[in-house]
Amino acid sequence: MRGADTKQSSMLCILSPEDRVPAKHPLRRINALADQALARMSPLFDEMYSGVGRPSIPPERLLKSSLLIALYTVRSERLFCEQLDYNLLFRWFLDMDMAEESIDHSTFSRNRARLLEHEVAAKFLAEIVAMARGAKLMSDDHFTVDGTLIEAWAGVKSFRPKGEDPADREPPDDPGNRTVNFHGEKRSNETHESTTDPEAKLARKGNNQPAKLSYLANALMENRNGLIVDLRVEPATGFGEREGALAMLDEHVAGREGTTLGADAGYDVASFVTAVRERGITPHIAQTRDHRRRSAVDSRTTRHSGYAVSQRIRKRVEEIFAWTKTVACFRKTRFKGQLRTQLAAHLVAAAYNLLRIAKLMAAPA
Repeated sequence: MRGADTKQSSMLCILSPEDRVPAKHPLRRINALADQALARMSPLFDEMYSGVGRPSIPPERLLKSSLLIALYTVRSERLFCEQLDYNLLFRWFLDMDMAEESIDHSTFSRNRARLLEHEVAAKFLAEIVAMARGAKLMSDDHFTVDGTLIEAWAGVKSFRPKGEDPADREPPDDPGNRTVNFHGEKRSNETHESTTDPEAKLARKGNNQPAKLSYLANALMENRNGLIVDLRVEPATGFGEREGALAMLDEHVAGREGTTLGADAGYDVASFVTAVRERGITPHIAQTRDHRRRSAVDSRTTRHSGYAVSQRIRKRVEEIFAWTKTVACFRKTRFKGQLRTQLAAHLVAAAYNLLRIAKLMAAPA
C-alpha cells in the first residue's frame, strides 16, 4: 500500500545525538582516540586560559572541529559552522546537545593566535604519535621523507617588485580582477614578493610546469604502517626539502644502528647523503638517473635487501600527500603566512594519523 506523504509538523521529543550514530560508525574509534590525546593535554589548556572571566569555547572542541573539517572535506570554517547547526554526527563528535547553539566562525580566528603561541597543534600531533608508538604501530628504525608544494592563499597578480610604491601603479581596469601583463618582465623571489602573502615563494613542481606562489610541506613517515611522524611547512626554496628533512631527523629520529631513511632521487645530493650518514642513519635514497652527475649512493648501500624494501615502501608517502590534498583540502592553504599554514598542516596530519590508527586497531591481528 502506498504511504501517505504527511507534512512535517512540530513535535516535542527527547533525542540524543548518541542514539542516532551507529554503534559501528568509524568515527566512534576516532573520537575515543582523540579524547585520549586531548585528556593528556588538559594541563596545557589550563595554562592557556585565565582562571577568571567568561568561559571560552573549549579548546578540545576547536581541535576536534578541525579534525572534522579535514575528515569530511569541509572547505571552510564558515561552512563547517553552518553544517554544525543540522549535522547530528558533528554535534555528537563535539559533545554538543541538540539545543546548544553552533560555534561562530570567528571563534576559530580569535583563538588561532592562542593556539600558535602555545604550539597546541604540534603537541596534539605529538600526543597522537606517542599513542601510536605505545600501541606498537610505528617503527623506530625505518623512515621515509618527501616534500610537496602547497599553494599559497595568494595569486600571481600580487607578485610585485619589492619596495614598489602602490601609488605609482596604474589604476586597475577592473578593481575586482585587474589585467596584468608579465610578458618580458623578469620575476624572481629575490626581486619580487607577494603583496598578499610576502612569505610565499614562487615555485614550480618541475620543468614545463606553471610557477605558483607556494609553501613546501615536508613529511616524515615511519615505514611500518605509513603514519606521519611530522609534517613541516618550509619556504618553497631549492634547498627547502633537504633542510626540512634534516631538521625533522634531528628532532624525531635517534639515529641508532640500523636506522634507515628512504627518499626519492631528488635527495640524491652528496651534501645531504653525507649529512644523513653523520647522524648515524643509512640513506636508502633512490639513485639519480641523470647522466650528467654521479649518484651519491653507491653499491655499498644498494646491495643490501633492505634498500629494495625501503624503495618499495617509500612510495606510500604519496598516499599521505594524496589524502591531505584531496580529502583534507590541503592542496591550497586557507591561511596567510607560514605559521598559520604550519598550524593547519599539523591538524591535517593529526586527522590522517587518527584515521589510520583507528583502522589498524580495528583490523584483526
